Amino acid sequence: MNFTDIAWLPLCAGLTAVGVGLSYLAFRRRGVTAGLRATAWSLLPLAAYLTGALRTIWNIGAAAVGFVTGLVLSPAVWAGVVLAGLSALLFVVSGTLRGRALSRARTARPEQGGGAAASERAAEPGTSKTATSKTAQTGKMAPRQVEQSAADDFSDIEDILKRRGIS
Repeated sequence: MNFTDIAWLPLCAGLTAVGVGLSYLAFRRRGVTAGLRATAWSLLPLAAYLTGALRTIWNIGAAAVGFVTGLVLSPAVWAGVVLAGLSALLFVVSGTLRGRALSRARTARPEQGGGAAASERAAEPGTSKTATSKTAQTGKMAPRQVEQSAADDFSDIEDILKRRGIS
């Protein structure tokens, strides 16, 4: 079916006439707001025909239908979809395997290379081996240091509030 095979003017004018009749009923039953909205929708088919937008809408619809039928009915396209799914599955599996290998390497590394680095850490005054290793691994302060700095911040705020008479 081609765009020119259809008598668009009578079709659009008929849709508009039926819509205006239904919008009159909407005016009477549901009020002015519903009637105006129905009238606005009713005028769109005739407006699309008169502005030439109907041909563009037809072309967009024909292109979408052609794409979907080409996608559904083509074995080559389905082979491509299967290959894309296989590729995504392989990416996920390789990422999981790599993550496991890295975590095993991280747990094995402190046991193997603990010689000189561990003795240097133990020689430092005022730090324990576990606190230093946690700070080196995470890059964050030890929990006690964080709690102390947070307590200092709150004590400053409490002093200010007490001075203002708010407690």
